[in-house]
Amino acid sequence: MDDLLRGLGPRALGVLVRRGDDFAAAEDAVQEALVEAYRRWPDAGVPADPLGWVITVAHRRYLDGWRSDVARHRREDAALAEPPPGPTENADDTLQLLFLCCHPALSSASAVALTLRAVGGLTTGEIADAFLVPETTMAQRISRAKKTIAGVRVDRPGELDRVLTVLYLIYNAGHSGSVDLATEAIRLARDLADVVPDSEAGGLLALMLLHHARRDARTDDAGRLVTLDRQDRSRWHRSEIAEGVAILQAALAQDRLGPYQAQAAIAALHDDCPVAEQTDWSQILQWYDELARLRPGDPVVALNRAVAVGAVDGPRAGLAAAADLDSALGGRHRLAAVRAYLHEHAGETELAAQLYEQASAAATNVQERDHLAAQAARLRHVSG
Repeated sequence: MDDLLRGLGPRALGVLVRRGDDFAAAEDAVQEALVEAYRRWPDAGVPADPLGWVITVAHRRYLDGWRSDVARHRREDAALAEPPPGPTENADDTLQLLFLCCHPALSSASAVALTLRAVGGLTTGEIADAFLVPETTMAQRISRAKKTIAGVRVDRPGELDRVLTVLYLIYNAGHSGSVDLATEAIRLARDLADVVPDSEAGGLLALMLLHHARRDARTDDAGRLVTLDRQDRSRWHRSEIAEGVAILQAALAQDRLGPYQAQAAIAALHDDCPVAEQTDWSQILQWYDELARLRPGDPVVALNRAVAVGAVDGPRAGLAAAADLDSALGGRHRLAAVRAYLHEHAGETELAAQLYEQASAAATNVQERDHLAAQAARLRHVSG
């Protein structure tokens, strides 16, 4: 029952918003309708058209609010047995809702929260838990987001790049609370790719699947981070890798290369190797060159490319490729971590240990911090 109602909420809200109902009031009305369904359906049974039932109830709540007149309630109760016949939604309603929740007037944090609430069907408490903030803080963020997009029309094409960015932010939030946001992001990206024939929509879905396939190998039994080169690849989910590769190939066949496709191609090359030593770093570097062309001046791309340069042309070349990133990434733990890795492979263990310690001190993620500290301790032990 819970899964059914969670899926009906975003679809019903999409219909009401398309019809011209105010977003905030419509969202409240849908929640009231879902509460009513949760109360009625276990005893009365699920209606033949559950979505139509929710839309009908929600629209009446939107128009009239909660009735205090008992007689009026009785008449409504009789009318709610089945909704009137006729179309209740079209295939684009939820998609339009997704674009609305990712409106460029919203900050990234607000767009992520509103998307999870309105399209993902998560409760405010679940979203707050996932991002480790008080529920009142998240409720205020969602309320402000609703006010920001009040009156925005949904009959115009949205900005796909913005939607893709928001979905990738949701994916990268991972599983820090009671809800697995990575899985939720994949679900939303799959829905988007099903109705938007865009190569980058497919590229993002492929990228998520190819990364998500490694989830069980990212930590050891003690919860410690395991780097890609040391992961037990027998624990990777091969079915997800196969699906991701197939989606990527279909996207690349459209011959409209974008950044998500390039990143997915890099992930696919890693996933294709049964052991780390067989990684085709030359091809990976070629894809990083493409990604740098698609995202010129992106320091994160340049940093990741430096690792590939180091694998192909040696650690000194990798260090040279990362030499000009201080102004953009100075103080970031990943820059120090990459330089530590390259200096270690160049045989400079003392400098590498210092850089690992610097990276650990700057890291905000506990697992990364502990991993980097362990790397520094390992090198201190070797050099000592």
